[in-house]
Amino acid sequence: MAFTYFFRDQHTLKLTLKHVIPSVAGCSRVRVWDAGCAMGPEPYSLAIMFAENMGRFAFRNLRIDATDVDGSNQFGKVISQGVYPEDDLKRIPQDLFEKYFHLDNNQGYYRVNDSIRSKVVFQKHDLLSLRPIGQGFNLVLCKNVLLHFQPAERVAVIRMFNEALAPGGFLAMEQTQKMPQEVAHLFEQVAANAQLKAGLARCCLENH
Repeated sequence: MAFTYFFRDQHTLKLTLKHVIPSVAGCSRVRVWDAGCAMGPEPYSLAIMFAENMGRFAFRNLRIDATDVDGSNQFGKVISQGVYPEDDLKRIPQDLFEKYFHLDNNQGYYRVNDSIRSKVVFQKHDLLSLRPIGQGFNLVLCKNVLLHFQPAERVAVIRMFNEALAPGGFLAMEQTQKMPQEVAHLFEQVAANAQLKAGLARCCLENH
């Protein structure tokens, strides 16, 4: 599990969407894999940013698969409910907080709006199984996770991510996570100031 919070590393997220959204124009499905989602702040932040930056009809085609090892067996419940204490939401820009969250029945807690919550689906998954949760992803996001792995494990997991990407799909990692030389040939750097990579086949295909 990676510790995270809402709207962490907005710089990378904004750059990612700048490249991903044009690449999926006209696709009947937009698939994102958030690998290492913790209790949901990152995939929900990403869903909100997609909602703010892509058209309403395109947003209807979005699905974010959020995964983590979830040793506590609590993540799925938290993410499906989308309810968080007010203290966890203080980093969210005020306009987005007012637009996408509403007061829950429990005092001091807020719930993610259904329009956002419906786009995020959680499942337990261990990256070191080296089995992707699917294929044809337009974006794989994995931040603050690989640093916990041994070098050979990082290489193997990144190979798995590459296999999971649709042709022309993108891989986004935190800036401090450098791409291992063993797998660098599989990707093209698309942003000078972020760890955002594209698969070498640069085209948008319909997902099957």
